[in-house]
Amino acid sequence: MFGTRNGTKMSAGNVRREFRRVIKRAGLDEAEWTPREMRHSFVSVLSANGVAVEHISRLVGHKGTAVTETVYRLQIQPVMEEGATAMDRIFPGAGGGAQSGS
Repeated sequence: MFGTRNGTKMSAGNVRREFRRVIKRAGLDEAEWTPREMRHSFVSVLSANGVAVEHISRLVGHKGTAVTETVYRLQIQPVMEEGATAMDRIFPGAGGGAQSGS
């Protein structure tokens, strides 16, 4: 939710207009960027930098992590790294996984 200068709720049309103004000032193509793309980028950047999905969910206003994980979380590198680290703990000394030769 966005507020006006006097503290009232800003309409969706006003949010989009102000957003286009900011995008234009930033030198970006306003046809390529919407609040939705910025939201996806926000979640992806946080995720790619190891922020826990629980924290990201709270930051974007979700009650749980399901929507964040299935809709918004475009970068899964931290999840993959966490899984690989867990497997290394579970199976220590397994020879480096798929990269080891036969």
